[in-house]
Amino acid sequence: MDRAELVELLSPEGLRLLDSLPAWDTTADVVKTVADLRRQGHPPGLVATVLSQSKLRARAAAKFGEFASRMLFTEAGLEQATRRRVAALHAGRYARAGIEHVADLGCGIGGDALALAAIDLEVTAVEADEITAAIAAYNLTPFPRVRVLHARAEDVSLSGIGGAFLDPARRTTAGGTTRRIADAAEYSPSLDFAFGLADRLPVGVKLGPGTDRRVIPAGAEAQWISVDGDVLELGVWQGAVARPGVGRAALVVRGESAAELTAPADSEDAPVGPIGDYIYEPDGAVIRARLIGDLARANGAWMLSPGIAYLTTDTEFESPFARGFRVLEHLPADERQLRQALHARGVGTLEIKKRGVDVDPAALRTRLKLRGDESATIVLTRESGRHVALLVERLG
Repeated sequence: MDRAELVELLSPEGLRLLDSLPAWDTTADVVKTVADLRRQGHPPGLVATVLSQSKLRARAAAKFGEFASRMLFTEAGLEQATRRRVAALHAGRYARAGIEHVADLGCGIGGDALALAAIDLEVTAVEADEITAAIAAYNLTPFPRVRVLHARAEDVSLSGIGGAFLDPARRTTAGGTTRRIADAAEYSPSLDFAFGLADRLPVGVKLGPGTDRRVIPAGAEAQWISVDGDVLELGVWQGAVARPGVGRAALVVRGESAAELTAPADSEDAPVGPIGDYIYEPDGAVIRARLIGDLARANGAWMLSPGIAYLTTDTEFESPFARGFRVLEHLPADERQLRQALHARGVGTLEIKKRGVDVDPAALRTRLKLRGDESATIVLTRESGRHVALLVERLG
């Protein structure tokens, strides 16, 4: 979206047209919709812009729920925006620390600022991109204690501000395509600036979950968050917004429930042993936080092979931090023999889970030439260094 398109969208006509559109339907005839709107006298540029916003609003519902239908978005801004529930967790840290005024430096479309404002904190939201700043201002209009500045985070005075939150730009859009920035040195604002603020005030920095752990400052709290099985972010917290004694944390959110595993630092891996009656796959947040050893010891489990994130035990256990499988049978690891074993069992639908083996599950599934009415799950991994194939069934 360019400046002219934004101005047209923010006009009374543009906003009325956007809000009058029915919910986005992926099966609808877009060509017909465009033609209908053009016949009503709407300019072609405005039609394209509002339809793009309608599509983004539909996608945004997964992050913002019913609020998405009254918000505006950019492609890159929506991709990076924090989910509403997770943003509320961020905001809660500042409230518990007694911080009343937060600077959201690099606020994007305003997702985290919305959560801060919703609990009546004063917010200075700063965004370097002019279009994104204008959209954030629109989204934050209902909150009188929020001001939005079009500026670089590095240029804003923090006088009178009690804490800062940063979500450095990790995506860029060019030619209508949004791409992820791979090199953390290219983030905006830079990580040196973001973490350096901790010398002056409490700071939280949201990063991608796969961020190189070497950038985490010594003494900071690093919390990985997964929602419904997807690891969404790494939050690095310093000062009063960090929890004493917590260096590593894995927060697992599923539906309306949440559970957290914490430790002062990375945990030592559990001992390695033979495959038991059950296999457990730790949640991705636990894996990223390197708390697999603590999870194993808490449940009497051990590891199949060094460095592979599968646990095993002879006793079933329940944990919000892992998904369990009952081991039904050891199958041949050789591909030809595995195909024969699955054919003999009439398996036509196969779920393939793997760790520690160089296998493309989709390609392997094709090569296995499955046929039959049965469904099955197999785990391909290593036991004490050797390849194994396990026929398993999910617990629960």
